[in-house]
Amino acid sequence: MRRILTREAVRGPSLRSGGRSDRVDPVRGSPDDRDLGGAVGVPPLREGTVAEQLLIAGEWVPAASGRVSETFDPASGAKLAEFAEAGSADVDVAVAAARTAFEDPDWRDLSPDARGRLLWKVADLIERDATALAELETHDQGMPIALTTNVNVTLAAQVFRYYAGWATKIEGKLSSVSVPDTLHYTRREPLGVVGLITPWNFPFAIAAWKLAPALATGNTVVLKPAEQTPLSTLKLGALCLEAGIPAGVVNVLTGGPEVGKALVAHRGVNKISFTGSTEVGQQIAGVAAADLKRVSLELGGKAPSIITRGADIDAAVMGNLQGALFNTGQACGAYTRFYVDAKRADEFTEKIAAAAQTLKIGPGIDFDTVLGPLVSQEQLDRVTGYVNGGVEQGAQLVTGGKRASGAGLDDGYFFTPTVFSGVRDDMTIAREEIFGPVLSIFSYEDEDEVIARANDSDYGLAAVLWTQDLTAAHRLAARIHAGTVFVNQLPLIDPGAPWGGFGLSGWGREMGTYALDEFTETKGVWVNLAR
Repeated sequence: MRRILTREAVRGPSLRSGGRSDRVDPVRGSPDDRDLGGAVGVPPLREGTVAEQLLIAGEWVPAASGRVSETFDPASGAKLAEFAEAGSADVDVAVAAARTAFEDPDWRDLSPDARGRLLWKVADLIERDATALAELETHDQGMPIALTTNVNVTLAAQVFRYYAGWATKIEGKLSSVSVPDTLHYTRREPLGVVGLITPWNFPFAIAAWKLAPALATGNTVVLKPAEQTPLSTLKLGALCLEAGIPAGVVNVLTGGPEVGKALVAHRGVNKISFTGSTEVGQQIAGVAAADLKRVSLELGGKAPSIITRGADIDAAVMGNLQGALFNTGQACGAYTRFYVDAKRADEFTEKIAAAAQTLKIGPGIDFDTVLGPLVSQEQLDRVTGYVNGGVEQGAQLVTGGKRASGAGLDDGYFFTPTVFSGVRDDMTIAREEIFGPVLSIFSYEDEDEVIARANDSDYGLAAVLWTQDLTAAHRLAARIHAGTVFVNQLPLIDPGAPWGGFGLSGWGREMGTYALDEFTETKGVWVNLAR
């Protein structure tokens, strides 16, 4: 993560200075891999498309309705592909396929070691096709190629390897019961069919970090990517097939909200794992309650960044700038509220605004790009609305605050990095998740005050402290209401560390051993040992 905003982070022998692979077409893939579409099984049907079919029961099929939708490159507005627009009928078929696969001995009776080997193979295939996958993600989502290469695709492979190792270590316990002549033990068993609904901001990585633990624990899956960014998830489904995962274990349905709603309401689905907006998460919880379906939710965030008086201001400026603007601020863990000791607030504001103005805005496929486009016109309009609202409510616009324009930018959804000072805690930009490159700066006088203000939020996903006082770091970290607290660093994700939040940031945890709990049931077994 420390290298995600540098050109050097993604230089390599297979990449030339134009930001494109010498041998990889950004949409079709690598001819050295026999064309990514063909290599991983997604059928390229028409010129200009990557795939338009659904993956159900190991086969690529059109939507039952025959409908298709389109996905576009947010850097240029150019059409990338058409994809199948699934509906409730397709959900019924996919859930039935997943249920059949769950009961099939080819998956049900597969040894934990064999299951782990399949996940390891998926990781190998991700690494084999890493360049093409990264470029595809950049074109479909817009994020800089350094981020898709070093975070999105790399993390996906790491996650599959991490949970490949856990497949052989999912254990029950021997219980100490007080009943004479009785043995009691527990088993950890898969839930059954799980629905995974993923967002558009980190499509490939988030699909991987949901899919890998679901498979490691023996479940079968219906995976629904965001309609704005479906392409890399289709590739992931195809890689699972190529790795040898049995047909029907992984099903991928593309489409809009109708698909997600049908999946959540389906009686044949045992669990929903959702990453996305808090509003949709609340709706999912309500629908799932009808049949007490298991639910885990990773939702919005409004991460505070506390800069203490003794902090290294230059390090805090650089770290906060990257922590706020990676993926153009389209990250639930992005730093958004900056509480700076009053004696350092002016210095911090001047330095971070000046640094923001130097960042190169452009298409993510360009190696020099630091800030790519927002994902869509809808998101551009949303960010613009928040910025205009901040000005109207009296915040001082220090820099940015408008759509970026100029050579190579006019057709894309680019927005200038924006810094506000003089922000009050009750302003909309201080309370609601913007999901864009907008930084709000506040000043504070003492520790108790800043902790109370930082915690005065509906969200509690992440927070960060900038201090050179280790004692203060531990003391403050204990008082902050957030699922993850970072100290003097960027918002990192690692397969071994839990990720999730308090309050409206969601339920449950992803990553680490915690994800295994989310995808298993505990069964108690009593055995009478008396004659």
